[in-house]
Formats: sequence, structure tokens, C-alpha cells
Amino acid sequence: MIVVHVTHEAVEKIGGIGAVIAGLTTTKAYTQKVSRTILLGPLLTTDRPVNLRLGDGGHVTYSSLDAVESPSWKEKFHPIEKTYDVGILYGTRRIHEPCDGREVQAEVLLMDVFHSNQQRLNLFKAELYKKFAIPSNRFENVWEFEEYIRLAEPGFEALKAIGIDGKDEPVVFLAHEYMGIPTALKVVLSGTPNMRTIFYAHEVASVRPVVEKMPGHDTMFYNILKAARQDDHSFDELFPLAKDNFKHCLVKAGRYCDGVFAVGDYVVEELTFLDRHFRTMEIDLVYNGIPATQVTLDQKRTSRTRMQQYAENLFGRRPNWILAHVARPVLSKGIWRDLRVLHEMEPILADRGESAVFFMLGTLAGQRRSQDILQMEKVYGWPVRHEMGYPDLCGGEEIVGEIFEQFNRGHKAVQVVFVNQWDWNHKVCGQRMPAEMTFLDMRCGMDLEFGLSVYEPFGISQLEPLSFGALCVVSNVCGCMGFVKRTGDGTSIEDHIIEADFISPLAGCSLDELKNLPTCRRDEIESAEAHRLAYAIVDRLPRDEQTLQHRIENGFTLARKMSWQHIVQNYFLPSLQTITARQEA
Repeated sequence: MIVVHVTHEAVEKIGGIGAVIAGLTTTKAYTQKVSRTILLGPLLTTDRPVNLRLGDGGHVTYSSLDAVESPSWKEKFHPIEKTYDVGILYGTRRIHEPCDGREVQAEVLLMDVFHSNQQRLNLFKAELYKKFAIPSNRFENVWEFEEYIRLAEPGFEALKAIGIDGKDEPVVFLAHEYMGIPTALKVVLSGTPNMRTIFYAHEVASVRPVVEKMPGHDTMFYNILKAARQDDHSFDELFPLAKDNFKHCLVKAGRYCDGVFAVGDYVVEELTFLDRHFRTMEIDLVYNGIPATQVTLDQKRTSRTRMQQYAENLFGRRPNWILAHVARPVLSKGIWRDLRVLHEMEPILADRGESAVFFMLGTLAGQRRSQDILQMEKVYGWPVRHEMGYPDLCGGEEIVGEIFEQFNRGHKAVQVVFVNQWDWNHKVCGQRMPAEMTFLDMRCGMDLEFGLSVYEPFGISQLEPLSFGALCVVSNVCGCMGFVKRTGDGTSIEDHIIEADFISPLAGCSLDELKNLPTCRRDEIESAEAHRLAYAIVDRLPRDEQTLQHRIENGFTLARKMSWQHIVQNYFLPSLQTITARQEA
């Protein structure tokens, strides 16, 4: 079997899709079943030197941009480039899975679509409108839409040029999110035998902005989802402005693929709410995997000591507990909910004579230079204190920095730190971080990870510290919770995962009440749940080594059942085979 991943993360990991591709392709089960892996995507930038086009360790076989054109490859690719007025880059790259260290080689095919043959492109757009109701003319000024429309036809022809024609073995196209849909539809239009298309729904891009922008967030939306199903209301009927979202028409067109993979239970429900046609399809649940790293109690102690030392270097005292949230600081992550819980924990910990430091690690501006970090640390005490503007708070980080500083002014037993940097070591995070510190210490050394998202189709990072014995506090709208409940028994889940529920208090409300849910009502619900969570957390924090040892051992056992190897063996490959067999029949 040949698998083509159509994605914007063909060269490097930018977000969650890159992590999924790395998790899938590096497993033994995948490599034993899949003979060739091709990553197809648009060339995102043209200013890299040829030796870095395909990332560190990548090898360029052909590139019309760099005059790397052997006669045999030029004969294959030049007619396509001339026909569609595009550039083609072909080669291989390494895919690395950081948790277990496995690496594989994959083929990469990139299309430079900054130019295109407009006449041919218009003919393709007309086909997309007539057959799949995609109104390309409405979104031609949105490059994020346009580039994936331009990718489809030359990308498909270039795949045939490298032998991906379905003649010798089946070819499966995984359309990762809305970006891959135009190419999948080109495959459908081609009618090529032995080729199958799958819409890989890592989220429902029509739903995310609704959840994020409405004041009721998930508290509103998931109650509406249940009520609308009972009254047979459609998504477009209740949220008509979704049609202005360029991703909406592409996601709905995912129903024309041969199959659909959904990374979480709510993604299935969201798709069937989005379009009734999805209700007639067999949507396959293909959860994401999580790392399963086995550590000893001594390793846990060492990492935890380093984290406590860093906290002491920042605040002048060593905390009892290390709490964390590793995520991009965006609205969907519900960071204000973390602070609500921490606010409720303050008096409980103070009464016990205990303290905690909470680290938020994530950035919206990329990795800062080491010299800038050292300067900010020296001048005003970064990362405890911040200033507006690059190299510090920018790109949407400003509000997080502001609310963290406000929180610290009103609390003593619990202090918070916003580390708006990427990676976790002495070099990139400043002199006050212990020299021995690594990113593994961040994951292994914490006592608790927050994940109280308002929209989270799966949520890998929420469960990453599971095998290190940490508590995971996860919102029940996170897709990973469905996987947890399928995998573990009740006792093992309660020992390691505290489930937050911001939905139930409004069960049974009318659609009008839910759509007009005011912020103050949502605040009341969140405050009450934060109070409950705070007591549950403090009660379950491990206060003896026997409990911690138990958490490490059982956490690893649970995580191993949720590993990528398990996902590929028990979800991904069986679903591929079912879809292939279904179409052949």
C-alpha cells in the first residue's frame, strides 16, 4: 500500500498534523504495511537554500527552483511545470519521533504555486463548483484557500510522474484537514482505479471559530449540538455566518471522499451536525496517539528537583508542587480557566502550608534568540515579568502576559509564569534555568498538566505527562477523553485524570437560551467548576513516594495502551483496509 499525505506540514512540523504524521509513520506497524510514504504540499517559502528545502537531513532529487534537474527527472516534471506554470521540488526527508527516537525516510513532493496557469485553474475551479459546490470565486483573495486549489492538479500529475498511479498496488490519499480536500477531489474526478481518498478530520474548521467567538464557548456550543439534533436543526441554519469562512465549503466537501477519519468522538458529532450527508457515512474514529515513556522514581525525582530549583531561582522559595500547561497561548486552550482553578487552590494550599508554581510554556512568535532572552532576563526579570512588543509579548501573547502579572499580585501560595519561548533548556530560557535542564524534565518533573480547552478535537499534550506519574486535568470536550474512557477502567482513570465539565449545568436549556448565553452566566459555571476541581486536585496530589511510584507505573501502563503503535495497529490500518475493501466490493 502507498500512502500520500496531503498537508501543509510536508517539510516540517508546524502544529498538530506534523505530530500525527510523525507518530503514524515511525511505528513498526505502519512501516511494515506501507511501502511508500509521500508527503505532498505547497512550497511555503522560496527563500531557503537548496540544502535546507527539505529540512535538516533532507535530500533534493529535483528542483526547478535551484536548477537541480537531471535529464531523466526533467523529462518527467518539465511538461507538468510548463502546463500548469508551477515549480516542482522532489526529494526525501527524515521524519523523527522525539519521544522514542525512531526515524524514517519519506518522499516529499512540493509544488511552487506562487504562479499558475490561470486558464487551466479556472476550469478546475468550475468543476469544483459544479460537482462539489465549492465557490472558489468568493475566496480567491484568501491565499490559504487559493494555494491548496492550485496544488491539486499539478500535484496529482507529479505523483503520477513518480510512479503513484495505482497500477501495482493501492494508493490511499489522506487529505489532512481542509488543506488536502482539493487534491482529494481531483483524485475523485480522475476516476483512477485503485486510488482511495480519506478526509482526515483533525478538527472541524467550521466549528472552531463558532466555539471561540461566541461568549458561551463550549458551554454554549455542545449543548446546542445536543439540542439541535433533537429538533433536527442544521449547523448552517443556526450559524449562517459560517458560510463566510473559506474553510467551511472545503470541510463540507469532505463527504465526497471514500472515507473519513475523525480524531475524536466530538469530531464525529460535529461533522454530522455540519452536514446531514456525513450521517450516511461510516466515519472511522482514529484517535491520536500519546507518548509512552517509562521512567523510574529516581528519574522523576531528578526532573522534579530541577523544576523546583528553577521556580526557586525565579521566586526565591522552593514550591511543593509544579503545575504546567504546554500549549500555544490561544483562546481555545482556555488558559483563563487554569487561573480560575489556581485561584481556588490558593487558600487550600495556604491552609496546608504548601505552595505551587504554574508554568505556561508556549509562544505565538516563534523561538526567541538566546541573546534577547538574556537581555530581558537581566533588565526586567523575564519570564516572571514581561514587556509589550518583540522580542517579548507580541502576536497575541499580550493578554496572557497581562493576566499572569495581575494574578501574581493577588496571590502568594500559587505563583504563575508565562514562558513565551519554545523549548526548555538553559540556552534558550536564560541563566536562571538550571544548566542540566531539558524538555524531558519539563514533562517528567511536573505534578499536574492542565488542559481545560474550549475546543480541542483531541489534545495530545494534555496527556503527555501521563506516563511520568502526573495528574492530567482535562476538559470533557477534549477528544482524548473519549479515548481514555475506551482504554482504561474507571479506577485507573480517576487515579490519573481529573475530568472537567463546563457543559452539564446547561443541559436541557432551549436553543435560544444557549445561543444568547451571556458571559456572566458562563463565568458562574466556570467558577463553580474551578472550585470543585481545586479540591479534587489538592486531594489527589501525591504526598508519599508509594503513591507516586504507583502513579508512574500505572500511568505508563495506561499511556502504552494509547501509544501510536496501538493506534496504527488497532485503528488506523484496520480503517484503511476496511475502506479499501468496501470500495473494491
